[in-house]
Amino acid sequence: MARDPVADTPQTPDTTMPLVVYILLLAGFVVGITPLIGVVIAYIYRGKGPEWKDAHYRYQIRTFWVGLLYSLGAVALSLIGIGLLAMIALAAWLIVRCVKGMMALQERRAPDRVASWLW
Repeated sequence: MARDPVADTPQTPDTTMPLVVYILLLAGFVVGITPLIGVVIAYIYRGKGPEWKDAHYRYQIRTFWVGLLYSLGAVALSLIGIGLLAMIALAAWLIVRCVKGMMALQERRAPDRVASWLW
């Protein structure tokens, strides 16, 4: 099996912390505090790496805040009985957004449409 020459160079930035933040964002449906921990990590590491890696931290921070806004909307919609559907849509949105971010991270490039409210 061929080895990735980019991954073997000492100048290649480590992608561990952005990956950890994506996992913490996704784990928020099981353990509610993990997205908060993830966004704090993203704020701490933001601006300390190459531009493409910095774009991941912006994407993760934006995912946290937009997801929080969407979840507040879902809670409000639960008062009229469609909150469960909104939560399912929110879960799908979060999964798609994080998976797309992880795929871009694996390719060592910035995520597409960092400023988007969707994916």
